[in-house]
Amino acid sequence: MQHIIQKIQNTDWDNITERMHQNGYAIIPGLLANEDCEALKAAYPDSNAYRKTVVMERYIFGFGEYKYFNYPLPAIIQTIRENIYPHLACIANVWFKNLHINRQFPEAHAALLKECHNNKQEKATVLILKYGKGGFNTLHQDLYGDIYFPMQIVLMLSEPGKDFTGGEFLLTQQVPRAQSKAIVMNPRKGDALIFTTNFKPEKSTKGYYRANMKHGVSEVQHGSRYTLGIIFHDALS
Repeated sequence: MQHIIQKIQNTDWDNITERMHQNGYAIIPGLLANEDCEALKAAYPDSNAYRKTVVMERYIFGFGEYKYFNYPLPAIIQTIRENIYPHLACIANVWFKNLHINRQFPEAHAALLKECHNNKQEKATVLILKYGKGGFNTLHQDLYGDIYFPMQIVLMLSEPGKDFTGGEFLLTQQVPRAQSKAIVMNPRKGDALIFTTNFKPEKSTKGYYRANMKHGVSEVQHGSRYTLGIIFHDALS
């Protein structure tokens, strides 16, 4: 896992911080090597690795399938979760301070999970998603309980334009007294897209307000699209 740790350490976190404050999202290019992506995809059929499978059309979530990992998580996922969290916690604490929310996040990820478990949120939330032709994900937020962390990560395991077409990552931002703003992204295989779970601070002439945001995936036109979702808090169920 040393190559992952080194990549995280070498990331320009000042730039990531600025982009998160400004946009509510940022990309770490090439966090996963090609072999990392292929290993995660190859393990998809292994039922022992997962606690739950969700067929999205059954719940009107979209069209596709995703699986929640069991604890203990695969080493590569655990490494990413533990090593990226402290950088994002610093950003999250600034957000909550600016919005006058009486909540500050601990420096270590293990401490956040302890808070979750004390609230009976004990289920792993890391998931792998698979979309085929026609697959899509409706706009949503991933909260899972009263204890939540306001940022999460999607790691692209397939190459857009080669493994699949369509399937763009979508963000919408609520704009006061106006229609929502739409953001469309197409990260490359191995990229880590960091984005807000449910809101970001937006500055106005009167101070900061909560700009609510949702995310989803546009319809896949061709091929298969795999992604890994890393959510930092655990779930009630």
